[in-house]
Amino acid sequence: MIFARVTGTVVCTLKDEKLVGSKLLLVQPVDLAGSSKGGPLVAVDSVGAGEGELVLIVQGSSARQTTRTEGRPVDAVIFAIVDTVEASGKTAFKKSEDAHAK
Repeated sequence: MIFARVTGTVVCTLKDEKLVGSKLLLVQPVDLAGSSKGGPLVAVDSVGAGEGELVLIVQGSSARQTTRTEGRPVDAVIFAIVDTVEASGKTAFKKSEDAHAK
């Protein structure tokens, strides 16, 4: 599982028929401090995420394990929107206090 920030949308007028109706989002993997880790990815949104939200994504064969992506040509999927993260007994992230979320 990878933390990522939704940074935009991807629109494709022509795509594989198995992806018709799928919402594609541009995500940037990040650490809990919000620093970028690697390059951006395109992920299928299976949970209704929006721009600016901190989400969890999976890649590879795990990305084809959701109801929306099963049997589809998908390499990354957003499967959760992060509300809070606690590490070492302290709150490391709280959505209601996130300055990046819109």
